[in-house]
Amino acid sequence: MQAIILAAGMGTRLRSVSPSKPLTSIAGRPLLHRILDNLASAGITLPLVITGYRGDEVGAAVAGWAGPQGVRAESLHNPHWDQPNGVSVLAAAPRLEAQSLLIMADHLASPGVYRSVAASGSPAAGLVLGIDRRMGHPWADESDVTRVATRNGRITAIGKGICTYDAHDCGVFLITAELMAALAPLPAPGLSDGVRTLAGQGRAHVVDISAHDWIDIDDPRALAFAEDWVR
Repeated sequence: MQAIILAAGMGTRLRSVSPSKPLTSIAGRPLLHRILDNLASAGITLPLVITGYRGDEVGAAVAGWAGPQGVRAESLHNPHWDQPNGVSVLAAAPRLEAQSLLIMADHLASPGVYRSVAASGSPAAGLVLGIDRRMGHPWADESDVTRVATRNGRITAIGKGICTYDAHDCGVFLITAELMAALAPLPAPGLSDGVRTLAGQGRAHVVDISAHDWIDIDDPRALAFAEDWVR
């Protein structure tokens, strides 16, 4: 299976400790390499990293990663990386397989997260998002986490500002071309804009990954949790 990894943003909240969020050291190894390692452990053999900010450095890190059994990662530069992250998703549209994982380069997840989401649907499913129902988990930054409201296995609302919700977005999706079609007509879309469009059509599903660990490494506090977890 393919995995598209969004690594184009500036990572301003982590800038005090690292000039590039995907290249931030986690227990002596770049975050991006740890993500690629865990994807390979989950059986994902076609990783595609979308670069942007400090793209040459991130692209070099992608080229320098060697997975098991000769698995290699590729990179694709988004020249409009300073736009919302939905634009980086659209940059991958020409390379999209029939279905693909979509992953944020600042979310470190155990291989079980990737396996659970990858096994959750089919090209007919529209979109599937991995959700965590462990409200109050110490690794989650409640002020910044993307919140998800669900009903009967589908997303009814998503966003950082919604008040009624029952899950957190873990940053791992199973997508098809339907997401690209939802994003394409929108001016400078964010990923959540496309998810909301599909949710309105009943095409955005969820899978509960609460049995597995993940963390959004968005600031020094989360980085400290991640370091302890990896060690």
